[in-house]
Amino acid sequence: MRRLELSKVIIYIILFATTLAVLIPLLNLLALSLTAPGRAHLMSGLDIWPKGFSLMNYKLLLSNPLITGSIANSVWVTGVGTLLNLVLTSMAAYVLARTTFIGKKLILLFLIVIMVFEPGLIPEYLLVKDLNLMNKLTALILYKAVNVYYLFILMRFFQDIPEEIMEAARIDGAGHFRMYTRIMLPLSKPALATLGLFYGVFRWNEYFRATIYISEPSKWPLQVVLRQFIVRKDNTSLIGNQNNLFDSSVAFDFASLQAGTIIIAIVPLLVLYPFILKYYAKGALEGGVKD
Repeated sequence: MRRLELSKVIIYIILFATTLAVLIPLLNLLALSLTAPGRAHLMSGLDIWPKGFSLMNYKLLLSNPLITGSIANSVWVTGVGTLLNLVLTSMAAYVLARTTFIGKKLILLFLIVIMVFEPGLIPEYLLVKDLNLMNKLTALILYKAVNVYYLFILMRFFQDIPEEIMEAARIDGAGHFRMYTRIMLPLSKPALATLGLFYGVFRWNEYFRATIYISEPSKWPLQVVLRQFIVRKDNTSLIGNQNNLFDSSVAFDFASLQAGTIIIAIVPLLVLYPFILKYYAKGALEGGVKD
């Protein structure tokens, strides 16, 4: 019993230390972004409380059309793209997992080859160019419309649904579309929520394709703007003429503005995650009871 309690204490200590290692940098960024202009140099890497509370950094950032426009672009690409991902992935998973047709094994083999050997960037770029999708957010939405690895995960989930339920639906006269919408999707909420989170995080954090396909700054997603400010140190487009909106005596610190931009980029995912957790818990409880 003592050994068991000691092992629990060790696990708790490790989890607590890991949590601190994750939270302290985030809290430090938040404190730095809320620090009064001109006092950011007083902050150290372990400070989690701002040196003089101020919202001036966020007022400057959210008054910049480049920031607000990029947020809207990211929300649009993430929302529409994730919805498209879930629809196409679930429909393909249903067809491949619950139906039988000629050439099914060949299609599965083809998908495995695609998963292992992804097409190169140059053919992808030429395809986007031929489709006249350059400098359009549609190119980012259509990219990775179906992730083959996630497709196989959802196929496995669909295969675990009892065949008796499907047979009862067939007896009642349900076709494939009705079984897909009325049976498969409602019973697969935990799996769809999980894949939706994965797809959403990928969509929100994607910047590489946007830097290739999108040339107009007004169409940049937030991650490209974040890269512009954090990696390339482009403080000119960040501040620009925005100082005209504030007191000229206010000296904005670029490190605080960078921290504020990072916080704006990660907050949506932190807000979304608790809403997804209830589906994880529901799925775990449903799987814990056997007839």
